[in-house]
Amino acid sequence: MPKDPQRNYLRAWREHRQMTQAKLAEAIGTTGAVISLLEAGERRLSDKWANKLAPVLQTRPGHLFDTDPNDLDSDVMEIWANIPEAKREQARIVLMTFREAKNGN
Repeated sequence: MPKDPQRNYLRAWREHRQMTQAKLAEAIGTTGAVISLLEAGERRLSDKWANKLAPVLQTRPGHLFDTDPNDLDSDVMEIWANIPEAKREQARIVLMTFREAKNGN
């Protein structure tokens, strides 16, 4: 085990999506042991890993490093998760108009 394991939220996201390590591993073509090492920080969660894992966990790669899903508004997360990938850019644009309206633009 490394002296200073890398902190990440992979386990929290996996549990949030009610997936086992084995199921997540199968979805990205690896083993449950690798997922375990990544979650524990014993193996570095690189950008390459995050880019493979995030779509399966229905989140953004950056969220695996810095966002605990339990700290997010679950309604918004579930709505986003149910938007088809092909429509997410359109949804993002619509949501940005609300942010602009809040800022007075």
